[in-house]
Amino acid sequence: MREPASPNDDDLLRRIQAGDEAAFTALYRRWQGPLYRFAVRMSGRAAVAEDVTQETFMTLLRGGGGFDPSRGSLSAYLFGIARHRVQHRLEREHSYVPMEGAGGAPEGGAGLPASDDDPHDALARRERIERVRDAVLSLPLHYREAVVLCDLHHATYEEAAAALGCAVGTVRSRLHRGRELLLGKLRSVADASPALRRVSSAGVS
Repeated sequence: MREPASPNDDDLLRRIQAGDEAAFTALYRRWQGPLYRFAVRMSGRAAVAEDVTQETFMTLLRGGGGFDPSRGSLSAYLFGIARHRVQHRLEREHSYVPMEGAGGAPEGGAGLPASDDDPHDALARRERIERVRDAVLSLPLHYREAVVLCDLHHATYEEAAAALGCAVGTVRSRLHRGRELLLGKLRSVADASPALRRVSSAGVS
């Protein structure tokens, strides 16, 4: 027997607006992880990412009627809310801080080394991940947004444009410049860390 198809985001939103708590739970489970990862990649702080994620869903509950499907998908709408929340926190705190160790496993699913891993390889991998994180966090905010959405979250240009509230051409331009800056930063530290040479030579796309 074929299992029923999962409701799409628009269906869940309509049910949420009708007071369906189960629909909200389903939407939350679907997008909590991606929104958290976006916020932590943008801010470098797990605590900020947790707050931003909760605030994004609370904003949806309070003003979900403001979503206009003609301007983009619901996911782009959610990322747009998260983007503004991150900007507000960064402007309020006037500082960027290194990625916290308490934020969970490193990007890409690489956690603590397994017992049969070579400790030197594990250390090099950990260093490479941390350097890439630091390089992303050091990008100017508008370039960082484009790189995080398109290269780390694999958003299309159209989806990124909807989330950022700009034209597709602007996304392309920011992404191109952001990649250039990011690769330059990675190359600048490659001499100090041979483990990073493969990253700087391969790029981020």
